[in-house]
Amino acid sequence: MSDLPALPSTVLTLSAGQAACAALDIAANVATAAELVRRAADQGSALLVLPELFLTGYELDGIAADPDTQTLGAGDARLDPLATACADTGTAVVVGAPTRHHSGGQLRISALVLGRDGRFVTQYDKQHATPNERAAGFSPGTEGCTLTLDGWRLGLGICWDLGFPEHARAAALDGAHAYLLGAMLGRGSGAHQRATVLPARALDNTSYTLLANHCVTSGPYHGCGGSAVWNPDGTLQTEVGPDGPALATARLSPTALARARADDPVLTDPSLTAPVRPRTSATLD
Repeated sequence: MSDLPALPSTVLTLSAGQAACAALDIAANVATAAELVRRAADQGSALLVLPELFLTGYELDGIAADPDTQTLGAGDARLDPLATACADTGTAVVVGAPTRHHSGGQLRISALVLGRDGRFVTQYDKQHATPNERAAGFSPGTEGCTLTLDGWRLGLGICWDLGFPEHARAAALDGAHAYLLGAMLGRGSGAHQRATVLPARALDNTSYTLLANHCVTSGPYHGCGGSAVWNPDGTLQTEVGPDGPALATARLSPTALARARADDPVLTDPSLTAPVRPRTSATLD
């Protein structure tokens, strides 16, 4: 569309991380996240993305049974080791955590964003809560979220959001150059989604697409791992295996992005639409 923001002018390096997380042990998981931030920084990443509900594990019933203990948010001192790792390395992080909405206290599945200085920047609440999540007491979010980092606009999503083409399209029409997802995709149908839906979202919107996925058992699921980044033409740039702690680190190229959008100008069609919902915006630099 003619009013899309300009394309970025510099390469951006980012990482999708996966590792085991301890059930309902926020301190241990914050420490793991902090270590992954430091590893991502060693690989030159400006941003690390971690899986859905990484700071507690995908433990819906346990979170709902003790929300005062198991939810996090801005200003929570338990995030301090992660904030320190970000500030020490100059690497930002997007990490999955349960939260409570400020109005009414509803449980949400969220992505918390800490900037390169370690400060809390914003959070995105999952807009497409699954039936099981709703049954456990989690409510869907009502706003999209776009981050800006070094001229790159980055749309956020969480797991089942990826099953709705309109979600990624709304990010692209907000000017996103990349679509970043933390997820719990299990072995079996989740592995099929990973292999088919994520490259489709990249190709649909000529946008880089990143997946940070669980790689071990968490709650009722065994994550299929395979954290990865797809190019804006839908081809795979980098991926890691199904098991163990690992980082999939990719370089987002403005030249490759411009070429993909010139070759397949899907975002210039004036008939394009997406659900009109509010979006929040935040800058990480």
